[in-house]
Amino acid sequence: MGLYSVIVGTGSYIPTKVVKNEDFLKNEFYDKDGKRLGKSNEEIIKKFEEITGIKERRYVTDELVASDISYLAARDALDSSGIDKETLDYILVAHDFGDVKADNRRSDFVPSIASRIKHALQIKNPKTIAKDIAFGCPGWLQGVIDADYFIKSGDYKKIIVIGTETLSRISDPHDIDSMIYSDGAGATILEARESEMPQGILAHAVRSDALNEAYFLWMGKSNSPEFLGNDLLLKMEGTKVYKYAVSEVAGVVKEALDKANLSLENVAKILMHQANDRLDRDVVRKLYKLYGKPETEINWGILPMTISWLGNSSVATIPTMLDLMLKGKLNDHNLNEEDLVVFASVGAGMNINSVVYKMPRIPRNYKKAI
Repeated sequence: MGLYSVIVGTGSYIPTKVVKNEDFLKNEFYDKDGKRLGKSNEEIIKKFEEITGIKERRYVTDELVASDISYLAARDALDSSGIDKETLDYILVAHDFGDVKADNRRSDFVPSIASRIKHALQIKNPKTIAKDIAFGCPGWLQGVIDADYFIKSGDYKKIIVIGTETLSRISDPHDIDSMIYSDGAGATILEARESEMPQGILAHAVRSDALNEAYFLWMGKSNSPEFLGNDLLLKMEGTKVYKYAVSEVAGVVKEALDKANLSLENVAKILMHQANDRLDRDVVRKLYKLYGKPETEINWGILPMTISWLGNSSVATIPTMLDLMLKGKLNDHNLNEEDLVVFASVGAGMNINSVVYKMPRIPRNYKKAI
């Protein structure tokens, strides 16, 4: 009999404001040296869409902040699980910028975002511990890994892990990378389950590279020399991030599969953090290569994608995608009993992580049977 961490509820909040690529036609784009880009916005946007696969993204409306949308995702997850909120042992919340208001770009995370969510949920239990996690885009998945360790300790039974971010509030409108970023929140509830058959989280792997890679993403001034104010905005060495991710992510996925004594042939779906369609596909190509498999054997149905309409919502991308899949809202992508799922993410730090997860036979209390 083994002790496993099993997903028993998911939730998400997808912002209502749709921002299409053509909405950036009036932006003035500059390079990092403050020089106006020579190409027309039509050319820039067309090339951007070809590379990233992004056609539109979602932004929160002005009255909402990260803690608001994470509360909505958490409430959705609790509803889907049927769990009493007072029985939660931990609220783990992954984010990087806290609450950033529409009229004030400063990060605000005192009290912590987790504490704000616990307050919004009106949880009275003092043993429900509220904790924030800052780990770049892989933050939600790192929260899942931490939750697994907590559950495996035997002291904790139910943990909610939330990823929430409003990247639109800290992106530079004069940097073409601003078109990548979006907002959103996703929540997942993990519960301890004893079972003779392996299920839930089977293995995970993590790596952090900060010697030469720490500042591939950083906070800096606007590209525009005419930008007023001293706000720090999100900046990225896109080419370096791309090369690093393609070089290293597949190896971390294979490490997690090796720990579980499983192989690529066993995997039904790969749910990967999404910042760039081409990048994710190149990672999968590298993964197949590590297993000695040609690209012609790749069934691209293994890689569900939401980036074309949701953009890159950082820590919210994977839990949102998982919630959509489990509730039958992601095209033809479904997860069935005993399917093997791989989660993988890469982001600022630079950090990479991966989790191998086996769908349980009967997801207890879940409103939509799998």
